[in-house]
Amino acid sequence: MSDRTEDEIHQIVQRVLKRYAGLSQPDIPPAPAPQPEAKPAARKVVAIGADYGGFELKELLKPDLTALGFDIIDAGTHSKEAVDYPDFAHAVASLVSTGKAWRGIVIDGAGIGSCIVANKVPGVRAGMAYDYSSAVNSREHNDCNVLTLGAGLIGVNLAKQIVKVWLTTNFGGGRHEGRVNKITAVEKQYLK
Repeated sequence: MSDRTEDEIHQIVQRVLKRYAGLSQPDIPPAPAPQPEAKPAARKVVAIGADYGGFELKELLKPDLTALGFDIIDAGTHSKEAVDYPDFAHAVASLVSTGKAWRGIVIDGAGIGSCIVANKVPGVRAGMAYDYSSAVNSREHNDCNVLTLGAGLIGVNLAKQIVKVWLTTNFGGGRHEGRVNKITAVEKQYLK
């Protein structure tokens, strides 16, 4: 989590909007941000949640997340009893949005509804992945921080491959960075 103040973040957002939204070009490049003191590397936290349709897959993915070196926050559900996916998608997205989790994974029957819910939470860029390529693309091009999966559409082995590549693929930056900044700028237009 960044140690920046709200004023510093506001100034950064204004510079990004000016540069990428064409409001004006800054005359001088921004000064480099002060670097925080080196801290011991903390294990990254992945929040995971599912409705009843994704419960079994969630439980099967948890040992893999631990084996990959991640700490887990299980946002539920904890049984196959019928529940509503928006509750769990919102819980995971909130953990990511507030910085309590580095990334989030939400599983429901198709992955679509949870993706819609998660994308309502400010600061979240959720993407549904259904194969290796869509998982890589969502990270490299869109810097997605929440992954949604459809347990009724993909098998366990494919889900494990998707999760592993999604968690280990870095954002590509470059030309994609400006596009992600535009996504953030659109989001900010609707925040109060």
